[in-house]
Amino acid sequence: MRAPILNLLLIAMLAGASLAQAQTAAPAPQTAAISPDAIKQREQELEAARARQKSAEEAQAKLKAEITSLGQDRTQLNQQLIDTAANVRAVETKIDEAEARLRTLNGREQAMRSSLDSRRADIVEVLAALQRAGRRSPPALLVRPEDALQSLRTAMLLGAVVPELRTRAEKIAGELGELVALRKSIATERDQLAADRDKVRNDQTRLTALVDERQRQQASREKDLDAENSRAIALSRQVGDLQGLIAKMEQDLQSAAKAAEKAAEAAKQAEATAAANASAKPGPGAFKDRSRTTPAIAFASAKGLLPLPVNGNKIRDFGGSDGVGGVQKGISLASRSGAQVTTPCDGWVVYAGPFRSYGQLLILNAGGGYHVLIAGMERISVNIGQFVLTGEPVATMGSTSQVASILATNASQPVLYVEFRKDGTPIDPGPWWAANEGEKVRG
Repeated sequence: MRAPILNLLLIAMLAGASLAQAQTAAPAPQTAAISPDAIKQREQELEAARARQKSAEEAQAKLKAEITSLGQDRTQLNQQLIDTAANVRAVETKIDEAEARLRTLNGREQAMRSSLDSRRADIVEVLAALQRAGRRSPPALLVRPEDALQSLRTAMLLGAVVPELRTRAEKIAGELGELVALRKSIATERDQLAADRDKVRNDQTRLTALVDERQRQQASREKDLDAENSRAIALSRQVGDLQGLIAKMEQDLQSAAKAAEKAAEAAKQAEATAAANASAKPGPGAFKDRSRTTPAIAFASAKGLLPLPVNGNKIRDFGGSDGVGGVQKGISLASRSGAQVTTPCDGWVVYAGPFRSYGQLLILNAGGGYHVLIAGMERISVNIGQFVLTGEPVATMGSTSQVASILATNASQPVLYVEFRKDGTPIDPGPWWAANEGEKVRG
C-alpha cells in the first residue's frame, strides 16, 4: 500500500520541482569557443532572416501593385481603407482580450504554485519518513517479542497515516495536473497572441500604404495644402479656446470655409430627406455607399449608430468631474499604444494639427451645426478641407497620453478625448454611440 503512495508523492514532488526549475533556471554561461553546431545554428538563423526579408519585400511589392491598380478610383480606395481599418480594430480587440485572459491564467498559475510551495516542507518530511520505513528489514518476530510489539505499533501508526497521505497526495497530484493543463492553455494563448500581433502589423503596413495613397491623391487635387496647413497653425495661435478655433478656421481659412459651406448645404439636403422619410429610422445600411462625398444622413439622425473612434476603456464620461474642479465636456478613452483612430461620423476636416494642451487635435464639421473634436493622437493623417467617411482611418495614438490639460491624472496609457458640439456648445455624445458591435456603422 505504501508503494503507490510513495510513487504518487515522488511524482508530485518531482513535477513541482521541475516546474519551479523551468521558471527560475538561470541561463548557462556561454563558452569562449563556438562549436560547429552553434555556427550551423547561426547560419540557419541568418538564412531564415534572409527568407523573412525576401518575403517582406515581395509582400511590399504586391501591396504597391494592388494600390497602384486602384488608380483614381475613390470608391475602391475608400472601401479598402475602411475594411482594413476595421480589420485592424478587430485584431486590436482580440489582442486586448487575449492579454486579459493571459493575466487571469498567469494569476491562477502563481496562486497554484504558492499553494504547492507552502506545503513543500511537509511533503518532503512525510516522504522521508515513508522512505526510511520502506528501507527497514522486517523484524524477527520469533526471536524478540519487543520487536513484534514495535512492528505492531508501527503498523497501527501507518494504518492511520497512509489514508491521510493518499488523500493529500491525490490532491497535490490533481493540482499539479491542473497546473500542467494551465501552462498548456497559457502557451496556446501566447501563440495565438503572437499570431494576432503579426496580423495586426501586416494590416497596419497595408493601412499605412493606403493612407499614403489617399493623401497623395488629395495633395494632387489640392495644390496649396502645405500653405493652408501652415496658415491653420498660425491662426490657431491667435485663439484661446476651441470655439474660437472653429470660428477662426471656418471664417479665415479657405479650405475650412469651403468645407463649412459644403457641410451647410449637405445638412439642408439631409434634413429634407429625413423629413420626407420621418417614419423610417435610418440604419447602418444607409452608410454603405463608399463613393459618397456628403454625409449619408443628417448627424442628428445618426443616434445609436456611430462607433467609438478607438478601441479602449472609457475612463471619464460627459458631465463628470474633470479632476480640477470642472466638468468633463466630452469623454476620455484609454487605448493601446499605437492604436488606430477612425472617424466616428461623416464630415469635413476643418482643423488638423496641434492646439495648446490638447496635443494633436482633429475637428470635423458634421453638418447641421454639429462639430466633432478628437484630441490626444500622436499623428493625424488627414488634411483640412478633406471629406472623410465614418470608420475611415484618420490618426494614430502614441505610446503616452498627449492630452495634458484634459486629464488631471497621470494616465499610464494613451488617452483619446472626444467631444461633440452643437452650435458651439458641448453636448452629451452618449446617445450617438452604437449599443453593440452589430449596430456600428462601418462606413
